[in-house]
Amino acid sequence: MTNEQIEKLLGEVGRGECTIDDAMAALRDLPYEDLGHTKIDHHRSLRNGFPEVIYGAGKTPEQVAEIFAAMMTKGNVLATRVTDAMADAVRAICPEVDYSPLGRTLVHRHDPIDYRGGEVVVVTAGTSDLAVAEEARITADILGNRTKLISDVGVAGIHRLFGSLDAIRKASVVIVVAGMEGALASVVGGMVDCPIIAV
Repeated sequence: MTNEQIEKLLGEVGRGECTIDDAMAALRDLPYEDLGHTKIDHHRSLRNGFPEVIYGAGKTPEQVAEIFAAMMTKGNVLATRVTDAMADAVRAICPEVDYSPLGRTLVHRHDPIDYRGGEVVVVTAGTSDLAVAEEARITADILGNRTKLISDVGVAGIHRLFGSLDAIRKASVVIVVAGMEGALASVVGGMVDCPIIAV
């Protein structure tokens, strides 16, 4: 639940459009909901501006689906490191979920995303870095950032990077994913004046 949703609910109570019992039912899972295997922190969006992210690694498909079901009526949901089996379990309860097999993410857009100014550009050294890059791009997007992906521009063929410099220099933040050699972040860092996140 966001600050705006709580303010709206309290306003409805104040105007007599919602009963106290109904408001209490809407607020009953604050600050967290105990599913037995997981305690979902529903207050996180109030503290940090975005709800808890579901980290799929180590969880069963059933656990991921149960967590997703508890979160999807309260706001946007992001699950990372998901498997095909997890995606199938979530799709059974939420057919409109967006699944990225490459990025291993599940996204449910309950509320419109309020995009801020600027853009996060995700740059990869090679094609092998695409899975991590896509996870980063999707995460940045659901958190309210416009994103762009520029792939396979590593230092082994640095001329490919130069062809994308205009787009990279327009970024507010650059995420550089270079799993094999890691040199690309230093090269990009010498060419831009924005923050860089090296992966």
